[in-house]
Amino acid sequence: MLKKLSIKDHLAELVQSPENNTYLLGVSGGADSMVLASLFLDSGIPFEIAHINYKLRGNDSDLDQKVVQDFCDKSHIKFHLYEVSEKDHQPENSIQLWAREIRYRFFKKIQEKEDLKYLVTAHHLNDQLETFIINLSKASGINGLSGIPANDNKILRPLLSYSKEEIYAFAQENNIEYREDLSNKKSDYLRNKIRNEIVPKLLETNDHFLENFKKTSSYLNQTKDFVRKQIQDIENNLSSFNLGNRILSKEKLNKESDFVRFEILKKYGFGKEEEIKKIFTAETGSSFFSNEYQLVINRDELIIINRHSDQESNQEIILIEKSDFNPMSIDLNIKDFIQLTGEDNKNFQWSFDMEKIQFPLVLRRKQEGDLFYPLNFSGKKKVSKFFKDEKLSILAKQKIWVLADGNKNVLGVIPYRQDRRFVCTEKTRYTLNLFNQK
Repeated sequence: MLKKLSIKDHLAELVQSPENNTYLLGVSGGADSMVLASLFLDSGIPFEIAHINYKLRGNDSDLDQKVVQDFCDKSHIKFHLYEVSEKDHQPENSIQLWAREIRYRFFKKIQEKEDLKYLVTAHHLNDQLETFIINLSKASGINGLSGIPANDNKILRPLLSYSKEEIYAFAQENNIEYREDLSNKKSDYLRNKIRNEIVPKLLETNDHFLENFKKTSSYLNQTKDFVRKQIQDIENNLSSFNLGNRILSKEKLNKESDFVRFEILKKYGFGKEEEIKKIFTAETGSSFFSNEYQLVINRDELIIINRHSDQESNQEIILIEKSDFNPMSIDLNIKDFIQLTGEDNKNFQWSFDMEKIQFPLVLRRKQEGDLFYPLNFSGKKKVSKFFKDEKLSILAKQKIWVLADGNKNVLGVIPYRQDRRFVCTEKTRYTLNLFNQK
């Protein structure tokens, strides 16, 4: 049974020291979210409220807003409002997805502005059942069937164990004002169809249907946690690490079941069946990209590289912006600008004729088409060919820095070879010394 102070106990199950946080509540004006707001108010836990007026139901949308705003005014709760306008480009289809994107974008903006760590929504047990049925129809596996998580990336749902009936009963007993969204009575969306036509039939089959479903959902979540741990153990046994990157044994992973391969690679954004097949048949040097990761094939290795971990990878580091050739000699220690590790951490000392350099002088990663004239070699060579000739590993290639000038000339590949065009001669007047000492 839902009680006035039960919200404290539920929050304590989801976060440590819940009373030490201020929460953002997403409140639509419906019974479930108004009950959530009332529970927070009675608990004394600090919170703010966010409401979106989608302007989809005319005056009813404005009345929804009024109920929420009146609650905030009366209770002295900070109220955040977003009113949808033409700039939000309402689509003809996928209204629910469009509304969800607007909603969570607005919530995130408030959280960042107000420094609110947790978002709280009023999803309940009936929502959980509807989600289960939707995911059952999509063959989504145990992750989908285990339903809406109570704590999902700091989005908290403390009412998941309560039925819609319990929430409405609590609202009535405590004289909580709320609004009914009559559009929910229409079965024009899949969730509404399930809510209005399928769930009532299921509830008729067993007086304890929802209670039994809650237990089933708990069992499924326990199973999901167990499977996740087993998958992680398998992944750890297949893994090694180099320069902070995870390396999976391609041969060993390929011997695992389709399910295990999918679960491991999905974590890194490679969850499509056809893509996974290509990963195991691709040649050495091939790369696959997800939003967060790059997967590189290196013989019997799958190298997982976090695309955002090295913030310098797409940046230029300026060593010298410009020079007026004063003093006549400049000494630069490479360690003052970057950290060389592993194969790259070698001693070197290069001297350049500064009058041959077009400033600024920068450090950057290799770019397509880069070439230089290696010292003690004849002719020119592409930097990519130089990497190959030096038999550098794929990971080493990812980490190497190139020294370049304002005309995009490559002055050297650190720490391997200097470009001979810029070395000092007997006519040199102004010298730049670049060095590294381990």
